[in-house]
Amino acid sequence: MQIYKFNSVLKPVLWGGDRLVAFKRLPAQCEPIGESWELSAMPGRESVVAQGEDQGLTLTGLVRRYGADLVGRDVYRRYGDRFPLLIKLIDARRDLSVQVHPGDEMAMRCHGCMGKNEMWYILEAEAGAIIRTGFNRRLTQAEFDRRMADGTLLEAVNAVESRPGDTFYIPAGQIHTIGAGNLLVEIQQSSDVTYRVWDYNRRDADGNLRQLHVQQAREALDYEPRDGQVHYMDQGGGQMTGLVCSPDFDVCRLDVDGAYRLDMPEGHSFVAAVCLDGDLRLSADNMPGASLSRGETALIPAAASCVEMNGTARLLLASVPERA
Repeated sequence: MQIYKFNSVLKPVLWGGDRLVAFKRLPAQCEPIGESWELSAMPGRESVVAQGEDQGLTLTGLVRRYGADLVGRDVYRRYGDRFPLLIKLIDARRDLSVQVHPGDEMAMRCHGCMGKNEMWYILEAEAGAIIRTGFNRRLTQAEFDRRMADGTLLEAVNAVESRPGDTFYIPAGQIHTIGAGNLLVEIQQSSDVTYRVWDYNRRDADGNLRQLHVQQAREALDYEPRDGQVHYMDQGGGQMTGLVCSPDFDVCRLDVDGAYRLDMPEGHSFVAAVCLDGDLRLSADNMPGASLSRGETALIPAAASCVEMNGTARLLLASVPERA
């Protein structure tokens, strides 16, 4: 095994822009790019190893080949060959749809897959950019239906002005949307199930109104009020900063300036490292290492007992906590 880097999967969408191309230093694109899938085992959009002896192998193929040595004993026991996380970069040139995701029970019952808890880390935010997440008052299904009918649903949803470095945790069942002007990292359970609640009467490339999933959303929604779910507001400084601790993933931010050694605890999972800024070199035990630059993601196998980092960079580190 080695420290793995993957080819990004770019997703053109009607609400996307051109900032991901600049952020990742990619060749210019003709279509607006809304998402760059950095670490994915989703069918049709699987990450493919970019270098080394396993070049060309999909992420699922890697898990099948190396099992617990790659993902960790507890992760492999729980998920088998299914890689449990999906990591994306998102450029919202326009408002995304208002949506909700099902939890594990509903997702398994209706779709045969995991639910979708997720988090966002804001990379860039234009003046006035907002994140909407959580109802600002308790709603009944009857009020939800009425607000859907008269177009006032957003009046009942929190709106928070976003800033670079802010972190939002969005559990399954919580209504949410990314407002125009946000560039962010999304870390989530490995699921692509989304119930679109409202989409501003936008039409697709064929002129059709985009599909809504109101009936599924009515069942999935948490109607209790939420405070906007700003999990962490950036204060700057510090070397290691915890951002999210959830049953499905833990995420921290790490600032490296020079040499840094990251010792792994016994029984840990893989670590996904997303480079937010700067450049550095990663090495682990006797594995082939990797260089990491802004906009790139690396997968550090669970078999690594420590990781040596050299350079100047800011990273997000994502892992999966052990369950009893």
